[in-house]
Amino acid sequence: MAETRDSDITRLEPLIEEFVGRNASYYRRAFDAMLRAPGYQFSLNWAAGLLGPIWFGARGLWSWFLGMLVLETAAFIQIGMGVFGDLGAAERARAASIQATLDLRYQQIEAAENAGNTSTVESLRRAAESLEGALVDAQAAATAADATGLWFVAFGLVALAVIKFGEAALANWTLEHQFSRWRSDRTVAHGWSMKRMAIAAALFAGTVALSTIQFAQPSAFAVLGSFPTNRDWRLAVGDWLQNGFDWLRTAGRGVFDSITTGMRSLLDAIEVVLVDTPWPVVAFVILMLAYLSAGPRVAIFTGAALAYLGLLDFWEKAMTTVALLGAAALISISLGIPFGIFCARRPRAFAVVRPILDFMQSMPSFVYLIPVVAFIGSGKPAGVVATMIFGSPPVIRFTVLGLQQVPETVREAALAFGASPRYLLWRVELPLAAKTIMAGVNQTILLSLAMVVVASLIGAQGLGEDVLEALQFAAAGQGLLAGLAILFCALILDRIVAGKR
Repeated sequence: MAETRDSDITRLEPLIEEFVGRNASYYRRAFDAMLRAPGYQFSLNWAAGLLGPIWFGARGLWSWFLGMLVLETAAFIQIGMGVFGDLGAAERARAASIQATLDLRYQQIEAAENAGNTSTVESLRRAAESLEGALVDAQAAATAADATGLWFVAFGLVALAVIKFGEAALANWTLEHQFSRWRSDRTVAHGWSMKRMAIAAALFAGTVALSTIQFAQPSAFAVLGSFPTNRDWRLAVGDWLQNGFDWLRTAGRGVFDSITTGMRSLLDAIEVVLVDTPWPVVAFVILMLAYLSAGPRVAIFTGAALAYLGLLDFWEKAMTTVALLGAAALISISLGIPFGIFCARRPRAFAVVRPILDFMQSMPSFVYLIPVVAFIGSGKPAGVVATMIFGSPPVIRFTVLGLQQVPETVREAALAFGASPRYLLWRVELPLAAKTIMAGVNQTILLSLAMVVVASLIGAQGLGEDVLEALQFAAAGQGLLAGLAILFCALILDRIVAGKR
């Protein structure tokens, strides 16, 4: 076994020389010890300890370069603050503020003495004495802070020495790991690159210099403390966007009015079913759906949740919320699944759509309200549109993911037996991707429900109104009850859609 291991190491020596580029004999010995006993083996690479982050950058170990750069920069900041930092600046500023207040009190005392107001003079003198004591304390604190410079330097030097030792101890181990990756993937950075070294040195010098100057002398360069900008640029861009909104609202008035009318019609139809229908009928249908979809336990929980909504006078608002949610989710799912199928069949189209979905999911929910209000106005239709936009990405992503996870061998087998593209989609791919797609539907419904409170800001009625009022009037109890009502609505829908797991 030992002879086999020795022969394997011997065969790796040419690869080690090719990988390290320079000082190959040293790294052959270092890698030999690591290859004989896998795992971390203590060794010191003094070149790495001396150069620090620059060594890791020159070797292409950029993640380690970044970590070591942060650590060494912190150490150099301590040294810089001790050498030329104004450590007592804050206390001197406080002393200057106290001195200005004290001078004002002296003027007030003089004016009171001239006016013969004895009681005021005594009060002002006591205040002046207190300020004099505070001034002495601030000046003493500033002097003491200035005297701590040597401690900062000592701490920085000790920290830097510890970091350098750690870099030297980790260098060979990290390089051997990169060698293992390079053996299977030759695109991994290898060798000693002067170009990488120059880039790492420039980044190291710039980071250390700028950070040290900013912390040691904050007022030396104002540009380091605040980003150079011009407020007029933001105002100009904002005005340009506003003009664009105004033009689109005017040019597309017919389209936006049609969207509003369609949303209102769909929402009214769902509200007729949920709100105007007798509550026992609605409760019975929901209980049956829960029982048939997820079993008796979920049905019992659903019954208890519906009782909570009814007994605490949340029934009508809960049904209004579910109607708004249902309209938004129905549109999102009806459009999202076909669109996801289209993107799954056309990877180039999905490459374009994916950044848009990332943008939609990353955008804060409140921001969705701005264009919706600008184009559609406030009210329930606007709430449906905002909720639909916020909840659409999951069902599209999960549909694409589910179809992409269908094994290619299954598709080939179906086509070999004469399946048409339509049959392949409806009878093979969609059934296999059904669980993933339903997970996307579930996420869309829950995200849409999460938008209920936000949509109440633009006039969408329902349970969100109660939460919003509780926030406005600091009614913690009422807000908690309304929040629990929204929670129960979410849990009921989640269990019904998820079914038996």
